[in-house]
Amino acid sequence: MMNIKDYCNLIETALINSLPQGEYREKTLIDSMEYSLMCGGKRIRPLLTLMFCELCGEDVKKALPYACAVEMIHTYSLIHDDMPCMDDDDYRRGKLSNHKVFGEDIATLSGDALQSLAFEIMLSEKACLSVSPDRAVKAAHTLAKYSGALGMVGGQVIDIESEGKNAPLEVLKEMDEKKTAALIKAACEMGCIVGKADDEQIIAASKYAHSIGLAFQIMDDILDVTSTSEQLGKPVGSDSENSKSTYVSLLGIDKCKELVDSLTKDAIDALSVFSGDTKPLIELALDLAQRKN
Repeated sequence: MMNIKDYCNLIETALINSLPQGEYREKTLIDSMEYSLMCGGKRIRPLLTLMFCELCGEDVKKALPYACAVEMIHTYSLIHDDMPCMDDDDYRRGKLSNHKVFGEDIATLSGDALQSLAFEIMLSEKACLSVSPDRAVKAAHTLAKYSGALGMVGGQVIDIESEGKNAPLEVLKEMDEKKTAALIKAACEMGCIVGKADDEQIIAASKYAHSIGLAFQIMDDILDVTSTSEQLGKPVGSDSENSKSTYVSLLGIDKCKELVDSLTKDAIDALSVFSGDTKPLIELALDLAQRKN
């Protein structure tokens, strides 16, 4: 398998090239899309798409449209999440939030356009010919399913409706399974679909994604309490200010750390069905469980 730096170089180049090129009257919109799409981040979701594609024995370049698509969906969700009608955050990844730079109107439309672009590149003639039309459609359907009303967007609704309430653990878990883990599932499953994986491997990839997705969110809750705005590149303590239930408020930091370790082990165990080199995916799971930002 390639190393993380090589994967990220492929992703960065593909992302910038996927944006509309040339001079357009809608330049402000395209600048806004680029501002958020190219402002950094860990690129966890597109990394996972490429990693699982390669683990299944396929050329990672065939998975690039799907890797870019999941990052576009993630980015659009962050643009909307930061807006005053949602979390009202002024900073994202150490930079001003999109709406603080371009205004709420352009930021809203920028998120909408990134969502459309995600499906445009997955279902382009070039992508369909590269992986076969049936797998292209299956991958696009997977992303649509996990990012919609019963996936990421639904999780955001549960989040909004839980503000100011003492939401129980089962509600918190469902919210995070949809808001965070669902899109990570889409990333992993799409990599497997492009890689011609069998059903057992797709299910295993989904289990891996579910476990690291929940672990990732629990770590977010821990860092919201223990880290600084400078370290995270975004405001901390917002969950407490908004009276949101979190894993930390319900379980305490020590129990949360135990849960992260347990979920990480579950993720690693799920990889046993693959015959290829799973070491990079194991290392990624461990790194996410120990992250500081």
